[in-house]
Formats: sequence, structure tokens, C-alpha cells
Amino acid sequence: MAWQIELTGEARKELKKLGQVEARRIRLFLRQRIETAEDPRQLGKPLKGKTSELWRYRVGNYRLVCKILDDILIVLIIRIGHRKEVYRKK
Repeated sequence: MAWQIELTGEARKELKKLGQVEARRIRLFLRQRIETAEDPRQLGKPLKGKTSELWRYRVGNYRLVCKILDDILIVLIIRIGHRKEVYRKK
């Protein structure tokens, strides 16, 4: 089962702001681990509280906050950021 990865506009901007090494590492993680996973929930953890429908993936010191759409096999990346800042509201 192949999952499709999509990024929101905000997530694209955040990815572009990262250094080349970190951005490449995140893209590689998404391509090699998430796209090919049988169930992407095995690799991440659910968020708690009001955002319990969202999941997070850890890539070094960075976190990818996403929503998993099972019916159309899409992992929608909502935010990408450093672990200190990614969960805070803008």
C-alpha cells in the first residue's frame, strides 16, 4: 500500500526555511518511511487534547505534525518545525 504525501502551504514554507541538510533528511524520511509504510501510524504518535486527530513524526530535533486520511491514503503534513516551537500556536 503506497501512501501519498501532501504538504500544506504553511508546511512548504517551513520546510524551505530549514537548512539543506535538515530539509533533505525530512524529505528522505517521508519518501522512504512514510510513503512505503503499510500503516503510517506505526511510525508516529498521536497528539493529545484538542489536537487528538493529528499525528506527529520525529526526525531528529524536528517534528512533522500531520493528519492521516485513511479513505484516500494521504498523509497531509500540516506543520514542520523544531521540537521547541512546532506545537505552539502562531
